[in-house]
Amino acid sequence: MSQDTRGGLLRRHRDFRLLWCGEVAGKFGASVTGVAMPLVAVSVLHAGTFEVGLLTAAAWLPWLLVALPAGVWVDRLRRRPIMLTAAAVSFLLFACVPVAAWSGVLSIGLLVAVALLAGTAAVFFQTAYSAYLPSILEPGDQSEGNAKLHGSASAAQIAGLGAGGLIAQLAGAVNGLTANAATFLVSLLCLAGIRHREPRPARTERRPRALAREIGEGLRLVAGDPWFRTLTLFGATSNLALMGYQSIQVVFLVRDVGLAPGTVGGLIAAAGAGGVAGAFAARRAAVRIGTARATLLFEQGLAVFALLIPLTFDGAGLLLYVVGGFCVSAGVVAGNVIKASFQQSYCPPGLLGRLTASTAFLNYGTIPLGALLGGTLGTVLGDRPAMWVMTAGVPLAGLILWFSPIRRHRDLPASPRQAAAPPAPVTADGADVPAGAPGGRKEQQES
Repeated sequence: MSQDTRGGLLRRHRDFRLLWCGEVAGKFGASVTGVAMPLVAVSVLHAGTFEVGLLTAAAWLPWLLVALPAGVWVDRLRRRPIMLTAAAVSFLLFACVPVAAWSGVLSIGLLVAVALLAGTAAVFFQTAYSAYLPSILEPGDQSEGNAKLHGSASAAQIAGLGAGGLIAQLAGAVNGLTANAATFLVSLLCLAGIRHREPRPARTERRPRALAREIGEGLRLVAGDPWFRTLTLFGATSNLALMGYQSIQVVFLVRDVGLAPGTVGGLIAAAGAGGVAGAFAARRAAVRIGTARATLLFEQGLAVFALLIPLTFDGAGLLLYVVGGFCVSAGVVAGNVIKASFQQSYCPPGLLGRLTASTAFLNYGTIPLGALLGGTLGTVLGDRPAMWVMTAGVPLAGLILWFSPIRRHRDLPASPRQAAAPPAPVTADGADVPAGAPGGRKEQQES
């Protein structure tokens, strides 16, 4: 794992470069699917708003069903084989959708089944990937690695969103899922090329009672630590609102605003460009103002702009959607970069898989609920009123961070011992006492 320290990670670290390529390819394909799958449902199968919301919910439901045991298995097993298996399964699932369409057997039920199974594979992949990254990077490289992965993934998502709409318009929505299958094949080949081999995890008791005990350890870790508890509760609430409007935004833009599929993809891609900006701004802001303050800035301050999205109308009014979506994307991705580094430095390595799964169970578990809520409100109230309700929840979720220990600190702690120390004193002009001064202490950056 020792690497030449010259240059950036992508230049000097071969295994990280392959992991980065595989992750970027997967995010590109997932973004194509995010546009193509609803467009298949709407334009090919003539699905309604609720059915589109159900389709989105199915993709995220596995986080509620299997995330907790997945975290235990990830801690028990080598992470790379889990990722390889998940990528292979995803490739086969998305490849079957065009085959079903060409055979005349495509249906909403089949799309929901594919979304559910691919979502299950994503649970294992994402949990293993989050725990695998620290094993191939030195601690000093993890912040840069997280920023590069999140930033590049956001760029790939932007390209995927635009490509999804363009493919749907030029070649048909079903062919967008063909492109997604190809990206999982690329991801599979990249992961297979990684040379680093993890040590075999210590053998543990494998009985169901042991599984339940290990799941409980992960949940107690989240519930018992005020930092994990705050970030997880915020993530769960925020995701409920985010997915509530995102699950119906394609329907809203097509039916209420009156846009063509190609324009929808381009518009969502333009809004998603905020994710790239957020990934690059996260580290700089964290160093300049502190990781805790940067978290508030990104996750609470930028979230207010979500209220511009329901105001969208055709013509010049599309700029409202772009500005609102850009700011929300920037805030979410920047917050994720900071949170990821925080978890990797703060959590004991042997519990990282269970922590990832436990927080994802709670964070992502609200996503299918948000998708169903958005679809239901769109059916009952109409698409634009539903967008108002759900986007209002995005800035409201930030109040959880405001009324938490995060507001009283400059930086998130690097260890539980540091978290137990009192906040650094503040001078009359509001500046923290420097580290090493009487009464001062060092603050560590978190992701």
